[in-house]
Amino acid sequence: MNAKKYFSKINSVKQKQYEALKMYYAEGKTAKEVAVVFGYKHRGFTTIIEDFIKALKNDDEEDYFFKEIKKGRKVSVQIDGLKDVIIKLRKKYYSIQEIKGILDATGRVVSEAIIYKTTKEAGFARLPRRTKLAKRELGLPKIQAPVSKKISGKTEKIKSTSAGILSLLPYIKKYKIDKAIENSSYPETKTLDKLNSILAFVALKASDMRRYSCDDKWCMDRGLGLFAGLNALPKAAWFTSYSHRVTTDININFLKSLQNIWSENNLLGDTSNLDFTTIPYWGNDEHLENNWSGKRTKALPSMLAVLAHDPDSGIINYGNTNVVHKEESNEVLKFLDFYHSGKSKNKQLRYIVFDSKFTSYQNLGRLNNDGVKFITIRRRCKSLVDRLNKIPSKERKKVRVEMAGNKKRTLNIYEEEVSLNGYDGIVRQVCITGHGKIKPAVIITNDFGLSAAEIVRRYARRWIVEKAISEQIDFFHLNSVSSSMVIKVDFDLTMSILTHNIFRLFSKDLERYSHLSDRSIYEKFLLNEADIEIQNNEISISLKKKRNLPLILENTRKYNHIKYQWINNSQLGFSGASYS
Repeated sequence: MNAKKYFSKINSVKQKQYEALKMYYAEGKTAKEVAVVFGYKHRGFTTIIEDFIKALKNDDEEDYFFKEIKKGRKVSVQIDGLKDVIIKLRKKYYSIQEIKGILDATGRVVSEAIIYKTTKEAGFARLPRRTKLAKRELGLPKIQAPVSKKISGKTEKIKSTSAGILSLLPYIKKYKIDKAIENSSYPETKTLDKLNSILAFVALKASDMRRYSCDDKWCMDRGLGLFAGLNALPKAAWFTSYSHRVTTDININFLKSLQNIWSENNLLGDTSNLDFTTIPYWGNDEHLENNWSGKRTKALPSMLAVLAHDPDSGIINYGNTNVVHKEESNEVLKFLDFYHSGKSKNKQLRYIVFDSKFTSYQNLGRLNNDGVKFITIRRRCKSLVDRLNKIPSKERKKVRVEMAGNKKRTLNIYEEEVSLNGYDGIVRQVCITGHGKIKPAVIITNDFGLSAAEIVRRYARRWIVEKAISEQIDFFHLNSVSSSMVIKVDFDLTMSILTHNIFRLFSKDLERYSHLSDRSIYEKFLLNEADIEIQNNEISISLKKKRNLPLILENTRKYNHIKYQWINNSQLGFSGASYS
């Protein structure tokens, strides 16, 4: 194509309009003449002239035909309107996290990356790291969180960065956990009833609030408040004062009511795994005993807690933090008393599985006399280990057992019958090698009916309880230092157990994902933002696009008919937003 032909060819609609208007205005041709040349109808060309005149009257900075191409991502109208607000807050020495908290509280959700980019483009340098004392000395205006109160039925649209946990609400209603809370002896306040109060704790646990900030940033998220039927969650001081009104008996009785729920819904099998966990204490520790902490690989002043875990459903149905050394071996008997004190008639407990230091041989005899089967590890002395190591390999059997993460391992076992000091009778002893340890593991049990392979499998599943306990410590932050919120340890443990069990109920409906840890469930499914519209007695929750969102929508659709009495008797409708 030569140069003359290039400029005589019209390549776009805009170019055609430009050439036509140029002929009309610059060359003085009439509208009819121009229309004939460019193939317009007369009325069609006059409309083009009118639109052009209107554009000139508006005095736009951009040229009507020749627009400058701006590189980079387009800035949305919403973010563009927040620039002045972000800069104004930064001038008051608010950090990026504090600015985000203020904007979230007003329903204007924007990422920290956008706030950082805005402040950087405006010429602001990074703020130095400051202690709480330094912030107070600067005299920064405090972020005013809204006063917590029950949600009203007025029409409003809100945004939430933690709205994914709202998909746990159908399971609280389905398994009547809300009724158990309402029938419990937990205290109430003038403005918040016991259901609002307990769900406020669950909301913090479920949303992975790992550090309790003195600025109460969780109060800024309306989605967390909606979970508990509130406009916003209470501040740190409220959580502290509330927990100090809760007694150990209230927690135990509440766990008993939950035990009835698990039994009635066939969530507890015939086996219960028991184990201890150490919860470090960060205050005046003169009244505490030293306990070994595997997390910190040393003994330190701490609270010793016991947990009971069902290996099939993952439900933790018992927890007690009031364990002292002299009563440590009797915890297995206390658990049995707790288990049998429930109102449910569906009691199937046949096996209790625990490690070697959990109880004494005398208590094993009591369990045997009560008709309870136990499976535990025997304490290994040097003579026992030497004798077991001399057993010929041809006398051992090979078995395959399950491990965490759906993996399996081949073990070598040797079986015999022995007597124990303080135990009236004989027990069955199974020696295990090939499990990755230098010394052999020695399992003892009073069950002579199961095969040796099945006994090994049952004890091997006990190792999974250690994984559940580590999740409690890691995800539900049982031993995290809280900067401004001091929660009683036994109440904190009870709330962690409740939240963990709600996660397990939620994961039961997730095809192929039920084996995931609580942290993985949170990160893959519950960590999500949403636009929330409250209108009359219906609440629409539009969750942002995420890889596993279709599975959540499929599950929650089954519960669209449920009404939540603590959320103004409203129904929740979950859908997917059109953006990520």
